Amino acid sequence: MERVSAFWYGLLVLSSGVLIDITDGMTIPRIRRICKFCDMRETTCPDTGSCASQCEISSLCTSPEEVCVSIWRRKDDNVTMDTICHNPAHRLHGVLLDDYNKSKCEMKEMKSGQPGSQLYMCSCKEDECNDHVFFHSLPDPKDFQVVFVILVSLVPLLALAVFVIVSFYVYRVGRQRKLWDASGVPRPKRKGKDFSDVHAIMLDDDHSDSSSTHANSLNHNTELLPIELDAQVGKGRFAEVYKAKLKQGASATGEPFQTVAIKIFPSEEYLSWKNEKDIFSDADLRHDNVLHFLTAEERKLDKQYWLITAYQPLGNLQEYLTRHMVSWTELRSLGGSLAHGVAHLHSDRTLCGRPKVPIVHRDLKSSNILVKGDLTCCLCDFGLGLRLDNSLSVDELANSGQVGTARYMAPEVLESRINLENTESFKQTDVYSMALVLWEITSRCDAIGEVKEYEPPFGKVREHPCVESMKDSVLRDRGRPEMPSSWSNHPGIQLVCGTIEECWDHDPEARLTAQCVAERFNDMDELDKLSEHSVSQEKISEDCSVSDEK
Repeated sequence: MERVSAFWYGLLVLSSGVLIDITDGMTIPRIRRICKFCDMRETTCPDTGSCASQCEISSLCTSPEEVCVSIWRRKDDNVTMDTICHNPAHRLHGVLLDDYNKSKCEMKEMKSGQPGSQLYMCSCKEDECNDHVFFHSLPDPKDFQVVFVILVSLVPLLALAVFVIVSFYVYRVGRQRKLWDASGVPRPKRKGKDFSDVHAIMLDDDHSDSSSTHANSLNHNTELLPIELDAQVGKGRFAEVYKAKLKQGASATGEPFQTVAIKIFPSEEYLSWKNEKDIFSDADLRHDNVLHFLTAEERKLDKQYWLITAYQPLGNLQEYLTRHMVSWTELRSLGGSLAHGVAHLHSDRTLCGRPKVPIVHRDLKSSNILVKGDLTCCLCDFGLGLRLDNSLSVDELANSGQVGTARYMAPEVLESRINLENTESFKQTDVYSMALVLWEITSRCDAIGEVKEYEPPFGKVREHPCVESMKDSVLRDRGRPEMPSSWSNHPGIQLVCGTIEECWDHDPEARLTAQCVAERFNDMDELDKLSEHSVSQEKISEDCSVSDEK
């Protein structure tokens, strides 16, 4: 069984479901399903209501025929659950699954074959649908009798109500016609609602973000969404960002609205709005470490253009680092998720092999990265982003200009010498900027010893340095932010520092790729888990030794 991490699952966009290419009649192989895949483990899930599987591992099934399955067992006081992929054509625990053509995993009780034990199984055909299971208790037959009596009693009343309403409607319509005919004035023609100034661009989004508002709860029509602006939470060169209430549907907390973020562009910044909207509109962009996009709207009456996204209450990474120190575990989480997000942007293929247009951010900095509730990063602000489409000519790439924030510009951007013949050169500028952000996170980690107040990279230059100032620091002096020797005292941070140095190398071609950085953070996670396991084993051995001596 080939297993994939939750990160790689975020790269999958399996919404098409197309099996036949109409243009040439060729059959496209069916996409294998992704299911939660954990061995039998203890669970707190009861056999009533619904609950999560508590499985952290996702697996790519070995064949397209396999479906997602969850198995719940109780033996005495021991309750366990395991989640697997399984071909419904084969028996499982002596039973052929017959309810797998569903999107929900609805538990059915099976014969366990063991006295004093219970066995439930469910199966379904959506990705990771076995992560959330549902138990249904059988209704009491007496309840059916009560419902039947109530329905029989209400039928005459409902029929009478419908008759009265229809009669009143016919009377009103007939009376209105008589009045118009008696007046001799032509009846007015019914007009449709004019939406010329109320045009909203709604984009389908069937991928929800569990940490925020759900896009697929929005009604996809041409009317503007009922949104009430709350407080301004950010301001950039092109737009202002507001916290807002979407008064359509309820939030997970039971509020009569959903909290969203609204990025408002004035009319003169239409091109910036359009560029960011076009990038967000790419279905392959959706990822756990990219800001979750809901929709875009043209508010012509207000001479504004809106982008509506998920709201992240912890704010951007720069603000978070200013207010908080981070632990080594949090550094790994923030740095690893940042690298995974950038790697996803730069990728030219999805995990299932479908071609994807690579994207470069071109303004990567800590204030353009948001911190989610689980202390992972998500990238935002794609106003300067560039889709590296194969159709782009060298002239079009050259006209993209010297863009970004001077403090985070790579050396080749500062001196306008990007290799336009190779689109990888644009990705290398993102990697340089990412290295500076990783340095910012590391500088606030309490595992390095004494932690200073937050300061941005090249903190000794003025607050908003110009390109010429940064040329002096980066090109003439070959300067980089300082990494004190004390940082190397922690083996994990020593690895991070080595990665940072390879990412901000003066030679673009010598830099690591974002994918390589993401893999290094994955390796750090595995090393830490092994280290923790080793320490716990040593502690057990010591405890046993002490016990033996006694």
